[in-house]
Amino acid sequence: MIKDAYWIGMADGGDICPEFIKHFKVKTTIREAMLTITAIGVYEAQLNGKRIGDFILAPGCTAYNKRLQYQTYDITDMITDSNILSVTVGKGWHRSRMSENRPEINTKPCAIIAEIVIEYVNGETEIILTDKSWTVRNSRVIFNDIWDGETYDASLEPEVSKTVSVIDLDKNILIPQEGETVREQEILYPKELIITPKGEKVFDFGQEITGYVEFTIDAQKGDIVEWSCAEVLDKEGNFYNDNYRSAKSKLSYICRDGAQSYKPRFTFYGFRYIRIDKYPSEVKLEDFRAIAVYSDMERTGFVRTSNEKLNKLFQNALWSQRDNFLDIPTDCPQRDERMGWTGDAQVFAKTACYNYNAKKFFEKWLGDLRAEQRENGSVPDTVPNFWKIMRSSSAWGDVINVIAWQLYVMYGDKKTLEANLDAMRRWVDFMTNDSLDKYLWTCPDDSDKKWRKHYGDWLALDAPEGSYRGSTPDNFIASAFYAYSTELLIKAGNALGKDMTEYEELYKNIVSAFKKSFNKFTTQTEHILALVFNLTDNKAETAKSLADMIKANGNKLQTGFVGTPYLLYALSENGYADVAYDLLFQEEYPSWLYEVNHGATTIWEHWDGIKEDGSFWSDDMNSYNHYAYGSVMDWVYSVAGGIKPDENYAGFEQAVIAPVPDKRLEWIDVSVKTRRGIIKSKWTCESKGIRYDIETPVKTRIIIDRKQYDVEKGCYVFYGKNDVDKGVNDYARE
Repeated sequence: MIKDAYWIGMADGGDICPEFIKHFKVKTTIREAMLTITAIGVYEAQLNGKRIGDFILAPGCTAYNKRLQYQTYDITDMITDSNILSVTVGKGWHRSRMSENRPEINTKPCAIIAEIVIEYVNGETEIILTDKSWTVRNSRVIFNDIWDGETYDASLEPEVSKTVSVIDLDKNILIPQEGETVREQEILYPKELIITPKGEKVFDFGQEITGYVEFTIDAQKGDIVEWSCAEVLDKEGNFYNDNYRSAKSKLSYICRDGAQSYKPRFTFYGFRYIRIDKYPSEVKLEDFRAIAVYSDMERTGFVRTSNEKLNKLFQNALWSQRDNFLDIPTDCPQRDERMGWTGDAQVFAKTACYNYNAKKFFEKWLGDLRAEQRENGSVPDTVPNFWKIMRSSSAWGDVINVIAWQLYVMYGDKKTLEANLDAMRRWVDFMTNDSLDKYLWTCPDDSDKKWRKHYGDWLALDAPEGSYRGSTPDNFIASAFYAYSTELLIKAGNALGKDMTEYEELYKNIVSAFKKSFNKFTTQTEHILALVFNLTDNKAETAKSLADMIKANGNKLQTGFVGTPYLLYALSENGYADVAYDLLFQEEYPSWLYEVNHGATTIWEHWDGIKEDGSFWSDDMNSYNHYAYGSVMDWVYSVAGGIKPDENYAGFEQAVIAPVPDKRLEWIDVSVKTRRGIIKSKWTCESKGIRYDIETPVKTRIIIDRKQYDVEKGCYVFYGKNDVDKGVNDYARE
């Protein structure tokens, strides 16, 4: 067991990455050899000069004060008679600038703990543990930080190794690997070498990614290669990365003599462009390549339409998920943040589970969330809570209830609910106990303060001048989500056969109190939440009012992080699918396609991250890779394409296919790989009507033009109403 080993470390070497070394020989022919290892920081292990495994930035990012993953690798084929195991350790999330607000985490010494178990063919077992027999020395990585980048000095001669120190660190926090491994994925080559108006040499890789750049060079000892990252160019075409704030996001490489290549090992970057700041020879396109790095999830969802701009939007959302699913669901991958913001993850979770099999990814992260949940049940705004944020906002803290239920609905695993039910209950109890008013979640009016308890409808366009927060009152949003999370808790408990009588009564009282307290809706988001969370007795009137507001605003939204994910549902579920499509097809600011028209390759944080004149929204908080508004994709999967799980038969044991077509699309083709097979839904506008091609491997309710067909399995063709010729309404089945 790895817990039988010792934590070993070295005296503080500052920014330099230490390299731990163990020499060992084998006694005879081996049958199997396994290495189990983890580190305070992130590590890269090599055996006899070859990298062990392909997990980038192992052991990953967790709530380090309570949970630290270890990994086990099969090294049987790598072992020789005489062996050198080396383990280089970088700061990672654990000891970088980003965790400085948590000294109990950040100030832990650099250390590793490991075990090698060798089984010989003669039946003998040998165990090699980390202990005082190991040695350590400074590596050639002389600086590393998640935000700031990496410096490597290839010209350094190896140091003489020194004896390690045995360190008293907690072993009870060690857990086996739970999440998906982080791996190198797509390789992108530069599309162009740009000479900017300022004379800068800038590579454009054509796509914003999370990862790093690998280069090859023939150089002399002491030559320097240095580059910086950016997401966009400014309106003059010059390199721009002021929106990275304090994150330096650089690579520096000091060359040795001869041909050599390098890629960073202990950090990651968010970028589309790199500026060559120093280079000793002619810069050539073929000497550089970008490598995308993200959690290794299986792609499960596919959407294609006859509209190429929509297709580009969907690709942008996919890229933002990849780029921000690097072991934790981050807000952005580039600036001095990269945190697991709970609100962002909550609104995108449904889309995430359509696009990819995100079950293992989210279940691991929910384990970190439970570890960070406070005794009173409140949930921090970021997980892991590296910034030590003490507030607990509505729509952010609700993440535990929303994602746990979403995972159950999509994958049908009751173990997910069992693992999270108590945390879900504690979150609801926290809201109950935290409120000024019974059966609502209300707090004092702190409208004079920029940073209040809640984030409100973050970045909504109806925000007062100078504010990041929309005009929907905090108490409205908080009380609406109080009802929603309570409803999800009840559903989860019922799915597990629990007695939920207490919370069913609570829910009735919350809904009643909400309807009495909030019976007039003024903002788009107020209308949306009241409709989608079933908090109004006047759905028809409320839906018409919402549609009228949107039309009066030029078929444009005004919503932020809270309202936008539910906006199209509020319309399509209440008779205004045409208005939902109006928003989807809108190309003027603010809209999804505005970003596409302005060259986006990922989803922006702000609707006007780049303004019409080419200027920027701000330097302070303007990410071009923020997936939250990419949540529109789950509406495309489940409403436009019509594929959705039946909540009563979770995990697509049974499915519902109810496409909602629009004549502005010639066709849409959607498929989702579920636990029980691939479900496909395609509709095409033809002269005789709308043709629906449906393929299902499970029992399914197919709903077309409000007519229901209960089918078992197989391929089906229907003809429905033609939006152009209202006289055609005949159904054919093949």
